[in-house]
Amino acid sequence: MAEETPIRFGILGCADIARKLSRAIKLAPNAAIHAIGSRSVQKAREYAESNGYPPSTKIYGSYEEVLDDPDVDAVYIPLPTVLHLRYAVLAAEKKKHVLLEKPVAPNVAELDKILEACEANGVQFMDSTMWMHHPRTAKMKEFLSDPQRFGHLQIIQSCFCFPGSSFGGPDFFRNNIRVDPNLDGQLGVLGDAGWYCIRASLWAVDYELPKTAIAIPRAITSESGVILACEARLVWADGKAAAFHCSYLSNMTMDITVIGTRGTLHVNDFVIPCQENVASFTTAAETRFAELMTGWTPLPSEHKVILDIPQEALMVKEFSALAGSIKWNGSKPEKMWQMLSRKTQLVLDAVKASFAKGCQPVEVLSLN
Repeated sequence: MAEETPIRFGILGCADIARKLSRAIKLAPNAAIHAIGSRSVQKAREYAESNGYPPSTKIYGSYEEVLDDPDVDAVYIPLPTVLHLRYAVLAAEKKKHVLLEKPVAPNVAELDKILEACEANGVQFMDSTMWMHHPRTAKMKEFLSDPQRFGHLQIIQSCFCFPGSSFGGPDFFRNNIRVDPNLDGQLGVLGDAGWYCIRASLWAVDYELPKTAIAIPRAITSESGVILACEARLVWADGKAAAFHCSYLSNMTMDITVIGTRGTLHVNDFVIPCQENVASFTTAAETRFAELMTGWTPLPSEHKVILDIPQEALMVKEFSALAGSIKWNGSKPEKMWQMLSRKTQLVLDAVKASFAKGCQPVEVLSLN
C-alpha cells in the first residue's frame, strides 16, 4: 500500500518556476499535487487551472493554510529567498518535508536555522538543484573517479549565463525578484546562476570545501547594487582550483570543464540539457598531438544518456521516496542533501564576502 500511495505536495506561491515543478510532480510516479496557496484565493485558483492541476486540488488564500492542511506531506517552496527562513521553518514544525528552491537562504546562518528545524522535526530537506538528479551526472562522476582515464584533478571551469531579458521579458531588470535588492537581489546572479557553478565545483571534488574564495574585480552591478555578472576563483589547500563566471547579461551558456592529469571532461548544458530526454558529455583521455601536429589522438569520446522522465521529475521522485520512507517505514531523513546545500551556501557566502572586502581572499571555513 505504501509504495502505491503518493507523497502529497503543497505548493507555496505561484512562481513561474513552480510551473516546471508542478509538471515534475505530475510526472513522478510517487508524487501528487494536493494543494496550492497564494496571497489570494483567486490567484491560486487561476494558477491551478492554467497549469492543469487535478480538480481535487485544495486552493488556499495563504501559505499558512497549506501548511495547516493535515493531508499535505511535503511542500515545495519557490518563494523569494528572504522568505525561506520563515516558511521552511514553519513547514518543518508542521511536520512537512521541505523541497526548497535555490538559493536556499541569504546566508548560512539562516540556512542553519532551517536545517535545525528540519532535523528537530524529523523531516526531509532537499534543495531544488535539478541537475544533481540527472543520470548523466553519475556517469560523468564515474569518469572523474577513474585514475586511469582522468588522473588527478587540476582545475574546474564552469559558466552559467543567460540574458535576463529573454527569461523575464523587457521588465526583467526592473521587476524580477532576482534583481530586487529587497528579495533575491541580495545575492543577484551569484545566488541564482552562481549557485549552480559553485555546486558543480564542489561536485567535481567530492564536496571537499575549498580553502579560500576570491571574487574577481570585474563584477557588473545594477544601480541598486545587485550583482548582474561576476566571476570568482576557489582554491583548495592542495593546489587544485576552480573558476566560474555567471551573468544575466550574456548569451545562454551552461558549461563545465574539468581537467585532470590524464583526462578532460566537457559538458555544455549541465544545468538544463538541450533536450529533455537525452543528454551528452565528452571525455578525452591521454590526448596527444597527431603526427605533425595535424590534429588530436585519440579523439574525444561523446557519451549520451537517455531517460524516460526529465531531471526535475527524477528529483521529485527521489525526494518523495525519501519522504515516503520516513512516513511509512520510520526511516531517518537523508542528511546528505543538507550537507550539499550547506557547503554550497558556505562557498557562496565566502564569494560574497570577498566582494564586500574589495575582492580579497576569504577563508571559507572562517564562515563555518
